[in-house]
Amino acid sequence: MSGDAAPSIARRLASMLYEFLLLFAIGFLATWLFQFAAGTLAIEGWRRHLLQLFMLAVYASYFLWCWLRGGQTLAMKTWRIRLVAKEGHRALAPKAALLRFVCALFLVPTAIGIFWAMVDRDRQFLHDRLAGSLLIPAP
Repeated sequence: MSGDAAPSIARRLASMLYEFLLLFAIGFLATWLFQFAAGTLAIEGWRRHLLQLFMLAVYASYFLWCWLRGGQTLAMKTWRIRLVAKEGHRALAPKAALLRFVCALFLVPTAIGIFWAMVDRDRQFLHDRLAGSLLIPAP
């Protein structure tokens, strides 16, 4: 890794915990809006699948907007962590941000990416390795 040491794993886990709380609030509001638009509180059958797709779109929009706009979500700003492209420490490209989101979608719930960071030479998560992104301390 060139110059910048990765934020500690404890700091990144604290950021992930804060992110989870924010995602819960975002999900709660999005589900309420979906139920209001659907005209029913009973979400079953095809509406359930539509809600799941809607939630995926909401979460993807949140992360991609934050990562592409400044490299930080609210939790990352709080814990002073920035997401950049590995090459040149520039802003992340949309394709890389989308790849990071999709990889994290599968790796974060299984904790594989977290365990990977413990043995990675640069202490990066697996989804960052796969997407060509890098977590660095923010000033």
